Amino acid sequence: MERAALTALLEAVEAGEVSVEEASARLASLPAEDLGFARLDHQRPLRDGLPEAILAQGKTAQECARLAERIVAQGDRLLVTRADATQVAAIRELVPDARHHARARCLTWRRDGDAGTPADVRGVLICSAGTADLAVADEAAVTASMMDCPPERLTDVGVAGLHRLLGETDALARATAIVVVAGMDGALASVVAGLTSVPVIATPTSQGYGAAFDGLAPLLGMLNACAPGVSVVNIDNGFGAGYLAATIARAGAAQER
Repeated sequence: MERAALTALLEAVEAGEVSVEEASARLASLPAEDLGFARLDHQRPLRDGLPEAILAQGKTAQECARLAERIVAQGDRLLVTRADATQVAAIRELVPDARHHARARCLTWRRDGDAGTPADVRGVLICSAGTADLAVADEAAVTASMMDCPPERLTDVGVAGLHRLLGETDALARATAIVVVAGMDGALASVVAGLTSVPVIATPTSQGYGAAFDGLAPLLGMLNACAPGVSVVNIDNGFGAGYLAATIARAGAAQER
């Protein structure tokens, strides 16, 4: 349950529009809903601002669909990551309005459609080194958007053509947090961090030739970044990068208010 929905429910009880018994029934499953194969944490939006994201990888299509159905029943938004075609089809049978982001391998749903919130938080910037990195960058962008932080995007700004990044210094200056997505040698994270004073979330991808070792080389390169202010998430973890960037942007916006 989202905080706004909880507030609305309590106000309805106060106004006599909803009985105490009905409100109690709605709140009964808030601590956790036991589905047998999973314990769904319905309190997470009250603590973190976003419901549990469903990592589809490793789950059956039926398990993904059941989780999605219960999240939609209780909350205002849904995010499924790493979903294959079979899982997408199963989820859409129960949540037909879910939107499929094919390259990001994500499914999203909002009770209010794609409108987001009236006060979307700005300041998240996602820089991707090459076109091959876009799947991970898209996952980060979908995640940040679902946290009401629609990101600005810079694509194909890898270090092989440094002038492409240096022509975007205004975008770097506007950012509150920057996600840098890169495979190969992962050098873009150090370059971006050297051009900005805000946190950089380095996100290595598994793109690259043999010696990139499926993302291990850029991961190690980012962990050894010489520029300060770089935090590193796991290989191909666009969800974690987008979540962290949005968390930073939301915290900054809250302090400004």
